[in-house]
Amino acid sequence: MFVGDTMINSIEENKNRNIVSISSTDILENTIREQMPGILDILLIDRTTSTSKKKKNIIWANENYVKFGSKAYAATAQMLPELVTGRMGNIIKPRALKSKEMQKERTKSKAEVFTPTWIVKKQNDEIEKDYINDDLETYVKRTWLEITAGEAPYMATRYDMETGEIVPLTKRVGFVDRKLKRINAEVDDKAEWQRLVVEAYKSSYGFEWSGDSLLLARENLLYTYRDYYFQKWLEEPTYGLFANIAKIISYNLFQMDGLKYIIPLTEKREKILEVQMSLFDYEEPEEQWRIKSGKRVKIMNWETNKMEFFDKGVR
Repeated sequence: MFVGDTMINSIEENKNRNIVSISSTDILENTIREQMPGILDILLIDRTTSTSKKKKNIIWANENYVKFGSKAYAATAQMLPELVTGRMGNIIKPRALKSKEMQKERTKSKAEVFTPTWIVKKQNDEIEKDYINDDLETYVKRTWLEITAGEAPYMATRYDMETGEIVPLTKRVGFVDRKLKRINAEVDDKAEWQRLVVEAYKSSYGFEWSGDSLLLARENLLYTYRDYYFQKWLEEPTYGLFANIAKIISYNLFQMDGLKYIIPLTEKREKILEVQMSLFDYEEPEEQWRIKSGKRVKIMNWETNKMEFFDKGVR
């Protein structure tokens, strides 16, 4: 098994160590690497393409970083820890902290626009109103999915997508926020609290095309766990707790082309030449292409603990 599933060495070395709070909008990959060895590796895993014998990571899926290295930062290249840490530890930033030029470029190339917190609240309120009176267990286990998640504000609103300012816990409106708020309010037993939080994360999904945004989303979900844990217990989670939540996040926040249910940029094209001929004329063949299906995305079914194709039952 690979690092993301075993984590034995890192957890054993750090199991009694508390993790320093991250309260800034931009969670630096260097900070994760320094404070929680191994967890950055988990947050970069692509669960569809990885196997028990070989780990593969999410891909960049955009050309925004090729200036740092045309091969290592190519759209189809895997996002490796060494590419986002060390002297490269500041290259990935939340949209609100990117330059205006970069924001415009990504809007133009990927239709990337992020939703203001007040709109997230209105839409999540509308969905939640039919379930607000559910008992806690039912409410926590209800499956939610954020499509084209970006940095996942519909799941967890750690910061405002327009201003980049940290949002106080009382004003966070993501659907994971809502689940954790109820758990904090209704549960005082620490073991039961952790069990329900795990269920909350297992039932909360999201997908995104761009690898940098997906990493930010995964980081946001991880530190959202930290924030509610600290609010409830006035202490930091242990490394092992962080690692367990990170593993769930790496399964549930996944990279996907939402129109085709495949890993972005994994389509392959094959050339077709059709020649029309007769006794009297000859028409030059037109160049045609057939699109072959790409790598279908798999997600974890936590009830069976087995990976299933996302598009199961859709096609």
